[in-house]
Amino acid sequence: MKAEGVVELLIPARPEYLQLVRTVIGETAAVDLGLDAERIADLRLAVSEAVTNAIEAQVMSGVDDRVVVRCNLAAEQIEIEVTDRGEGFDPDGVRALPDVESPERLEYESGLGLSLMRRLADETTVETSVDGTAVRLVVRFSGTTDET
Repeated sequence: MKAEGVVELLIPARPEYLQLVRTVIGETAAVDLGLDAERIADLRLAVSEAVTNAIEAQVMSGVDDRVVVRCNLAAEQIEIEVTDRGEGFDPDGVRALPDVESPERLEYESGLGLSLMRRLADETTVETSVDGTAVRLVVRFSGTTDET
Protein backbone atom coordinates (compact mmCIF):
# COMPACT_ATOMS: atom_id res chain seq x y z
CA MET A 1 0.00 0.00 0.00
CA LYS A 2 1.30 3.41 -0.93
CA ALA A 3 1.53 6.18 1.66
CA GLU A 4 -0.28 9.42 0.91
CA GLY A 5 -0.14 12.82 2.54
CA VAL A 6 1.16 16.36 2.42
CA VAL A 7 4.19 17.82 4.16
CA GLU A 8 4.69 21.58 4.12
CA LEU A 9 7.76 23.50 5.25
CA LEU A 10 7.96 27.26 5.65
CA ILE A 11 11.64 28.12 5.91
CA PRO A 12 13.53 31.38 6.28
CA ALA A 13 15.27 32.41 3.04
CA ARG A 14 18.67 31.33 4.32
CA PRO A 15 20.96 28.62 2.90
CA GLU A 16 21.45 26.94 6.27
CA TYR A 17 17.92 25.51 5.91
CA LEU A 18 18.76 23.59 2.72
CA GLN A 19 19.89 20.47 4.57
CA LEU A 20 16.66 20.41 6.56
CA VAL A 21 14.61 20.53 3.35
CA ARG A 22 16.74 17.82 1.70
CA THR A 23 16.36 15.57 4.74
CA VAL A 24 12.58 16.03 5.07
CA ILE A 25 11.97 15.51 1.34
CA GLY A 26 14.27 12.48 1.23
CA GLU A 27 12.59 10.87 4.22
CA THR A 28 9.12 11.66 2.89
CA ALA A 29 9.99 10.08 -0.47
CA ALA A 30 11.49 7.03 1.28
CA VAL A 31 8.14 6.29 2.94
CA ASP A 32 6.99 4.83 -0.37
CA LEU A 33 8.59 1.68 -1.73
CA GLY A 34 8.11 2.88 -5.33
CA LEU A 35 11.27 5.01 -5.31
CA ASP A 36 14.73 3.54 -5.11
CA ALA A 37 17.66 5.27 -3.42
CA GLU A 38 18.95 6.73 -6.69
CA ARG A 39 15.59 8.35 -7.56
CA ILE A 40 15.34 9.75 -4.03
CA ALA A 41 18.83 11.24 -4.39
CA ASP A 42 17.77 12.78 -7.73
CA LEU A 43 14.68 14.25 -6.09
CA ARG A 44 16.68 15.65 -3.18
CA LEU A 45 19.12 17.33 -5.59
CA ALA A 46 16.34 18.77 -7.76
CA VAL A 47 14.54 20.15 -4.69
CA SER A 48 17.81 21.54 -3.34
CA GLU A 49 18.33 23.43 -6.62
CA ALA A 50 14.76 24.80 -6.54
CA VAL A 51 15.06 25.92 -2.92
CA THR A 52 18.50 27.48 -3.53
CA ASN A 53 17.05 29.48 -6.43
CA ALA A 54 14.07 30.54 -4.29
CA ILE A 55 16.34 31.69 -1.46
CA GLU A 56 18.56 33.64 -3.86
CA ALA A 57 15.53 35.26 -5.54
CA GLN A 58 14.16 36.48 -2.24
CA VAL A 59 17.51 37.75 -0.99
CA MET A 60 18.16 39.60 -4.29
CA SER A 61 14.66 41.12 -4.14
CA GLY A 62 15.05 42.15 -0.51
CA VAL A 63 11.99 40.12 0.47
CA ASP A 64 11.93 39.06 4.11
CA ASP A 65 9.43 36.23 3.82
CA ARG A 66 9.56 32.47 4.11
CA VAL A 67 10.07 30.08 1.21
CA VAL A 68 7.30 27.47 1.04
CA VAL A 69 8.16 23.86 0.22
CA ARG A 70 5.09 21.67 -0.20
CA CYS A 71 5.46 17.93 -0.73
CA ASN A 72 2.43 15.94 -1.86
CA LEU A 73 2.90 12.20 -1.69
CA ALA A 74 0.15 10.77 -3.91
CA ALA A 75 -0.67 7.23 -5.00
CA GLU A 76 1.38 7.40 -8.21
CA GLN A 77 3.89 10.19 -7.72
CA ILE A 78 5.54 12.64 -5.40
CA GLU A 79 5.03 16.30 -6.21
CA ILE A 80 7.12 19.08 -4.70
CA GLU A 81 6.26 22.75 -5.08
CA VAL A 82 8.73 25.44 -4.04
CA THR A 83 7.29 28.95 -3.85
CA ASP A 84 9.17 32.20 -3.31
CA ARG A 85 8.22 35.87 -3.22
CA GLY A 86 11.11 37.10 -5.36
CA GLU A 87 10.77 39.12 -8.56
CA GLY A 88 10.46 36.08 -10.81
CA PHE A 89 12.20 35.29 -14.08
CA ASP A 90 11.46 34.05 -17.58
CA PRO A 91 12.13 30.27 -17.60
CA ASP A 92 12.15 30.28 -21.41
CA GLY A 93 15.03 32.77 -21.29
CA VAL A 94 17.32 30.33 -19.46
CA ARG A 95 20.00 29.10 -21.85
CA ALA A 96 20.18 25.37 -22.51
CA LEU A 97 23.33 23.69 -21.24
CA PRO A 98 26.01 22.66 -23.70
CA ASP A 99 26.82 18.96 -23.89
CA VAL A 100 28.74 17.63 -20.89
CA GLU A 101 31.87 17.04 -22.97
CA SER A 102 31.77 20.46 -24.64
CA PRO A 103 34.49 22.93 -23.58
CA GLU A 104 31.72 25.58 -23.39
CA ARG A 105 30.32 23.74 -20.37
CA LEU A 106 33.25 25.09 -18.33
CA GLU A 107 31.77 28.58 -18.70
CA TYR A 108 28.84 27.57 -16.48
CA GLU A 109 29.82 28.23 -12.89
CA SER A 110 26.18 28.77 -11.96
CA GLY A 111 22.85 28.64 -13.74
CA LEU A 112 22.66 24.86 -13.83
CA GLY A 113 19.70 24.54 -11.44
CA LEU A 114 16.80 24.64 -13.89
CA SER A 115 18.54 22.27 -16.30
CA LEU A 116 19.27 19.85 -13.45
CA MET A 117 15.67 19.99 -12.25
CA ARG A 118 14.41 19.24 -15.77
CA ARG A 119 16.76 16.27 -16.09
CA LEU A 120 16.20 14.79 -12.63
CA ALA A 121 12.41 15.12 -12.32
CA ASP A 122 9.82 13.49 -14.58
CA GLU A 123 8.08 16.87 -14.83
CA THR A 124 9.28 20.39 -14.09
CA THR A 125 6.94 23.37 -14.29
CA VAL A 126 7.86 26.97 -13.53
CA GLU A 127 5.18 29.61 -13.01
CA THR A 128 6.40 33.12 -12.42
CA SER A 129 4.73 36.46 -11.81
CA VAL A 130 5.42 39.78 -10.12
CA ASP A 131 4.46 38.07 -6.85
CA GLY A 132 7.12 35.37 -7.10
CA THR A 133 7.86 31.99 -8.59
CA ALA A 134 6.47 28.51 -8.06
CA VAL A 135 8.53 25.54 -9.22
CA ARG A 136 6.70 22.22 -9.39
CA LEU A 137 8.69 18.97 -9.57
CA VAL A 138 7.04 15.60 -10.15
CA VAL A 139 8.70 12.21 -9.77
CA ARG A 140 6.57 9.20 -10.65
CA PHE A 141 6.85 5.95 -8.75
CA SER A 142 8.11 2.77 -10.42
CA GLY A 143 5.80 1.45 -13.09
CA THR A 144 3.92 4.73 -13.52
CA THR A 145 6.19 6.64 -15.93
CA ASP A 146 4.74 7.56 -19.30
CA GLU A 147 6.68 5.99 -22.14
CA THR A 148 6.17 7.87 -25.36
